[in-house]
Amino acid sequence: MTLTRRRFLTISAVAATLPAAARADAPQLVWTGQALGARASIRLDHPDAQAIAARVQAEIERLDAVFSLYRTDSALVRLNRDGRLEAPPFELLDCLATAGAVHGASGGAFDPTVQPLWALWAESVTAGADPAPDAIARVARGWAGVAFDAGAVKLAPGMALTLNGVAQGHIADRVAALLTAEGLTGIFIDTGEMRALGASPAGGGWPVTLESGPRIRLASRALATSSPLGTTFDQAGRLGHILDPRTGAPVPPHWSSVSISADSAALADALSTAACVVETQDEITAMIARFPGARIEALAA
Repeated sequence: MTLTRRRFLTISAVAATLPAAARADAPQLVWTGQALGARASIRLDHPDAQAIAARVQAEIERLDAVFSLYRTDSALVRLNRDGRLEAPPFELLDCLATAGAVHGASGGAFDPTVQPLWALWAESVTAGADPAPDAIARVARGWAGVAFDAGAVKLAPGMALTLNGVAQGHIADRVAALLTAEGLTGIFIDTGEMRALGASPAGGGWPVTLESGPRIRLASRALATSSPLGTTFDQAGRLGHILDPRTGAPVPPHWSSVSISADSAALADALSTAACVVETQDEITAMIARFPGARIEALAA
């Protein structure tokens, strides 16, 4: 696959309990490393910055053990392998609830059961050809095949899930909740999707340049941007990674990128992914209207 979207996790926060003058003298920690398979940066202005950063890293690692498709011990990999997961983590249930809501609002355009279809496309294109129509038709998919409650998550035979269109946003939300509980404010988190709690310490919203070019200020909101050709199966860049579950094929690039903001990063993440599948702005607007507070920030043709 060819990855063209930037993947860089950044977290910035300051102590809410310190007056402005004291914040300037507070110990500052700048940590860089890896998280969620991406380069990561954490900047904390807080007397306990080192301990808080360690807890943030532990939380990210814990969530990666829920959602990763590459760790053999993750909850999601075990669910996909066995078709059933007893006593699922709350975070998995929360993401599935968000996915189900966006699936319904989008008329099925958002569907995490495309994972076997995604694997088929990746394998076929690597071998030098698009998958045959009959192979696409045989791949099991459909949200109706997913059942979940606090006791278990169950998948219909042959199904598997990917939560790549919602989990990064969910992780941003969870990290934001952890930092808020630590008494921090002025929080900005970028896990590929963005979450801002409060304003920038410099004043006003955090400046964010959208993938399509415009610049906005983000405060007390989340923002997600999806691009049909942001990641592609092929080196030529013609087959995007976002699949239409209804056709089984990569979505045509109706939009070069879609940016949507909402109260939670998980919701913004799912909505921006779904919007890449939906064909018209009116359909996107109708979908977004189902979620109070959500709005389109940019649609780039």
